Amino acid sequence: MIEAFDERVKDWILSVAAGTEVSLAAPKAQESGSGAGAYLLDVTKAPPSNTGRRPAPLHLTLRYLVTTWSDKPEDAHQLLVRLMFAAMESADYQIEADPPPVSVWRALGVSPRPAFLLRVPLVYERPSIAAKLVREPLNIQASPLMSLHGLVLGPGKVPLANCRVEIPALHLSTSTDYKGRFCFPGVPGEGASRLVVKAKGRELPVVCDGNYPDSAAPLVINFSPMEA
Repeated sequence: MIEAFDERVKDWILSVAAGTEVSLAAPKAQESGSGAGAYLLDVTKAPPSNTGRRPAPLHLTLRYLVTTWSDKPEDAHQLLVRLMFAAMESADYQIEADPPPVSVWRALGVSPRPAFLLRVPLVYERPSIAAKLVREPLNIQASPLMSLHGLVLGPGKVPLANCRVEIPALHLSTSTDYKGRFCFPGVPGEGASRLVVKAKGRELPVVCDGNYPDSAAPLVINFSPMEA
């Protein structure tokens, strides 16, 4: 549980040295008695694991400064080494190779002392989103595809070449040939198609309500006047 990550670290220290006083506070300049400290320095986001679950768990890395103290320095040193070996044997924890930098001790206002940085992973399992129950069978309505032939005429019924013709809803586009003709080879045969004709900096929206699969009987589009 994410609410008990500090207790998890304390329990780990006690499993190594039963009866030891454990502190989660920042190290002090003077400590009485003997014990071990696990001070949380920072929390960082860790890369998620590829579990294939949706939603994926959230991952954090907690970084603790682990220190020990005792009226006898040698006892503090022995306890620190025992904790380091225990962390190295554990698959749940990771020790940083470098010792805590001097800047950490300066920020805490205490003199440098033997210590190590312990990385503890924390995983938050997010609840799954329940899919809604499908109570009716899936109904797929298929629409036949057919060609759409067209002819673009300018003033005086002159065919317009190199006009751009688009069907925005289908992300389709083409250009007219030298006879002003164009063709979309596969468009839905049912329902209206909305076209946009572009020529000489002008646009003309066109609604095609019928089917024009025959090149001999195309959709005729009168693009005029061409001059402002």
